[in-house]
Amino acid sequence: MSIPKTAIKSTGAPVPPPFLSQAIQMGDFLFCSGQVGCKPDTGALVQGSIQDRTRQILSNLRSVLETAGTSLDNVVKCNIYLTSMSDFSAVNEIYAATFAQPMPARTCVCVKELPMGTDVEIECIAGIKSTAKL
Repeated sequence: MSIPKTAIKSTGAPVPPPFLSQAIQMGDFLFCSGQVGCKPDTGALVQGSIQDRTRQILSNLRSVLETAGTSLDNVVKCNIYLTSMSDFSAVNEIYAATFAQPMPARTCVCVKELPMGTDVEIECIAGIKSTAKL
């Protein structure tokens, strides 16, 4: 027996490629795909600093979460992917200003490459009432 799952489609975040969903709700959890710092209206990667892209990523995730009926306040886990650990502090500065205590559980790893040649990607899992969008 399969458990019902629902794809979330937010117009306030970049349109995903056809092989993934922006997020999937299953029961009381929302699983958000990784976001890179793309502008929702153009799909273009934000130019500037890694902090600019991190702000855009968190804005995109906020939009997906709100479309599903939850928020950044309900995020329980984040995974952050960086192409250089020298950016760790810069990303943490924006991250810490975005989330409230208690902070989500988190993993941050350095990888060789990320989509579109970007330097940061963030994915998250959030709690949600199972009746919110199903």
